[in-house]
Order: sequence, then structure tokens, then C-alpha cells
Amino acid sequence: MVHKLWSQRIIQILLLAFFIIFLILPILLLLGRSVVDNGQLSGVYFKEVLTNPEVTKALFRSLKLSFIAAFITAVLAFLTAYALQVTALPRMLKQYTHGMVMLPMLVPTITYGFLLMYLFGNEGIIARFLGEPLFTVYGEKGMLIGYIIYTLPAAFIIINNAFNYIDHRFFYVSQLMHDNGLRRFYHTLLRPLVIPIGNAFILSFILSFTDFGIPASIGADDTVISILLYQTILGSIPKFAQGAVIAMIMLLPALLGFIFLTVIERWNVEHRFAQQYSPNKKPIHDSIIGTLTFILSTIILVIFMVMFVVPFTTNYPYNMQFTLKHIINLLKDEVLVHVYMQSVFVAVCTAVFGTIIAFFSAIISTRTQLAGRKGLNVIAMLTNTVPGMILGLAYLLFFQNSTLKGTFLIVILSIVVHYFTTPYLMAKGAMEKLDKSWDVTSMLLKDSWFETVFKVILPNMKTTIVEMINYYFINAMVTISGVIFLVSTSTQIVSTQINQLQHFNRFTDIFILSILILLTNIIVRVISHLWLRYDKGRELR
Repeated sequence: MVHKLWSQRIIQILLLAFFIIFLILPILLLLGRSVVDNGQLSGVYFKEVLTNPEVTKALFRSLKLSFIAAFITAVLAFLTAYALQVTALPRMLKQYTHGMVMLPMLVPTITYGFLLMYLFGNEGIIARFLGEPLFTVYGEKGMLIGYIIYTLPAAFIIINNAFNYIDHRFFYVSQLMHDNGLRRFYHTLLRPLVIPIGNAFILSFILSFTDFGIPASIGADDTVISILLYQTILGSIPKFAQGAVIAMIMLLPALLGFIFLTVIERWNVEHRFAQQYSPNKKPIHDSIIGTLTFILSTIILVIFMVMFVVPFTTNYPYNMQFTLKHIINLLKDEVLVHVYMQSVFVAVCTAVFGTIIAFFSAIISTRTQLAGRKGLNVIAMLTNTVPGMILGLAYLLFFQNSTLKGTFLIVILSIVVHYFTTPYLMAKGAMEKLDKSWDVTSMLLKDSWFETVFKVILPNMKTTIVEMINYYFINAMVTISGVIFLVSTSTQIVSTQINQLQHFNRFTDIFILSILILLTNIIVRVISHLWLRYDKGRELR
């Protein structure tokens, strides 16, 4: 038992040291840069920033767009989850809807703006078909559409998962009491989902408020707070203190989000029993819901299909003849191919290292009796509230004079920390379901703690491990906000390279690189699925 305790304690110390160095200290330094002037506490930088009309205008525009996007996203996410969970729609339609809603997760957000531009812009596909654009997509309207597309998958996952824990017996009770449809909907579905819907709203708001990719590609002259932070730090004259103040301002929505969730916690409904639910066919109801979700899914598909149109035309929009020359030219471009390979390398390293960190953090938190083990839950909550751009800026300041600056390692570490929460919660949830008596049995058999981990715990959560690896890999391939301040000329990845290519109007190359990212992420998911199915079949034989 002593051996077990010390091995656990050493891992706990290493994990805490990792998060102190790569999360807490950089954030504290960022806070210090915003309130310290000439070695003394001062509010001069806050005053300078907050009295700047450009900052206040960008801040209120970000708040407005993020709030509207979060509201629309929460409604669409609920509608989609409702269609999949409560209606008797055909299986193929449900699979199509699920696939299209999740599609945006596989492409960098900076690509969304260019897709919208080529679809709805002045020279876009729709404008050429109708003779004029439907609306001006540049600026606020384009950013709003981009934010909705970007945040819909995350909001959908939260609400769709919550539907699995609803006790449908309340629905039957409501029927027996002859409640009308609206009252039944409110009490049996909407009220139990207040917390997940609130979570989806807050997450969508924070993601929209802190995103850099979408406004960078289609924001035009409508500056938002994330673009202002980027310009302040990487402009012709870097202003780190003012940038730190803007970063602190960008952290406020996360704080307000927690307050909001605390307030609505009083409406939380705990269901102690959940069961498989087979929805009854309601032709009119299902037809309406099915039509709405089909339209939503098709809109997403059409937007992303643009990515597969432009690179295969000779000179869009003037010569629409099919060609492969753009693909061939990019494959001959050693710089872009090298950047793509670097992205895959970063994603693989992030997936492996991040999964190890999240896995052992979950073990220490759930399957040990160590003092302070719950501190990892606090760390997970903290990483969930710190936006990627803020973490990237904190790293830029903290590691400015270290050997980590401008290396792949700091890029990988930033992504691991930024996306830590979800893989940690995946592992934690899986481990809490595993029988804890296995640990006692292992101790009686005189197995070491590591033998218990690798022979018992790990084999029984293969699916979760694979999902953790997929999550880290995909996000490492598409992230831009978290690494925009950390890459150098020698450590560019595809998402940041796209940001550079737009300045040279190389949109065809941007779409080809986006296709490569999309295909890479799909291939990784397919391989993972096939491996799990093969492994399951091997165990049954």
C-alpha cells in the first residue's frame, strides 16, 4: 500500500506542478502586467483602454454579436437534439442531421469566413446565380452566421447528451393527467434541460466572444475585441500592458457565465431514473421538426460544399471549367506541404501527451484517497474558463525569454492545457462507472498500482481513451485562437498559415488546406471507429 501511495503522490505532484507552471503562473503574470506600472499597482492601463472609444465600440459589438449568436445557437441545438431524441424521424435523416451539425468541428474557424464570402459575397455562387447577393455578408452579418456555425456542434453535444438522462416516466404521468401539449413540453422536457441549455448558451457566448478566426476572415471593418487584442500585441508597436488589460476584459464573460449558471441552478431537476425511449410517430409534428432540421443541415452542407467547388475550377468565378491544377500546384509547394505535416505532428503529439495528462488527472481525482485530489476539478474548471487567445498571450509573456519560445513544444502544451477540461471529464466520468472493488482486489493480489492501471482500468475504458485522443487531435488540427501568439516562422501550423495566406488572396490554397484538415480528421475518426469495432469483435471471439 505504501508503494501505491507514493506512486500516486508523485504523479499528483507532477500534475499539479505542470498546471502551476503552464496555467496558473502565466495567468497571474498576465493579470500583473495589467495592473502594474513602474513596479507599483496602478489602474492607468485600465483607464487608458476603457476610455478608448475604439475599444469600447469593439467590446460592445462583441457582446452584442455573441449574445445573439448564443441565443440562436442554443435554440438550434435544442431543436436538433429534440429531433434526434424525441421524434420518430427516419434513421437516415437523423444520421444526416447529426453528421452535418458536427461537421464544423472538423474545419478551422478562420475558413468559415471565406466559405461565406464565396457563397454569399458580391462574386459568390448565389450572387452569380441570382444576379445579386442576398445580403452583405461582410462585417457583423457574416460574423454572426460564422459564430452560429462554429458554436452549434458544442452546444448540440451538451443538450443532446442531457436528453439521455431525462426520465420519460414524467411524460407518461403528464399524459395521464391530461396536460395540454405546451404544459407537457415545459414540465417534462424544457424545465429538466434548463441547466444544459444554460450551459450551451454560456459556452456559445464565450466561444463567440473570444474567437479570432471568424472576424479575421470576414469581419471587414467591424472590429471586435479579439481582433483588437491581436492588433495590440502583434501590431507595428506591441503594447503588452494594454493587451493584458484587454485580455482581462475578455475574461469577464466567463465570470458572468458562472454567475448566470449559479442563478439558474435553482431550476435544476434531478432525475434518478432514465430509460430507453421509443418515440411514438406523430406525422404532423415529426414532419415539421424533420423539415426544419433538414433545412438547417442542408444549409451547413451547402456552406461547406463551397470548399470543394472553388479549388476544382480553373479561375473562379470567371472560368468554371473543372481542373486539378490547383491541387497539383499545392502538393508541389514544399512550404505548404511542410506546414501541413507540422500540423499533423503537433496534433499527434497533443493527442498523446494530452490524453496521458487527462487520464492520470482523472485517476488521481476519482480512484485515490490523496489529500488535495479534488484540486484537479478546480483546474479543469479554470481551463474551461480561460479563452485560447488569453492563454496564448499569457504564454507569450511568461515564456518570452525562455527556450520554449517559438518551439513546437510550447504550441503543444498550450493546446493540451486549453482543451484539458473535456478529455478530463470524459475520463473522470468513465472511471466513476468502473467498479472500485477492482482496486481492492488488485491490492490483495499484491499488484502494483501501475499494474492495476494498465491491466484493469485502461482495458475497460478503451472507447473513452480513443474519444479523448480524437478530441485532442481534431482540436489541435483546427485551433487558431489558442496558438496565434505562439507560432513562429518555423512552427506554423495550417490554421495559422491560413491567416497568412488571406493577406495574399490565396483563397484557393486556403480551401485546399481546409480540405486536407477535414479529410485528416475524418480519416482519424474512421480509423478509430474501425479499430474499436475490430477490438470488440476480437474480444467476443
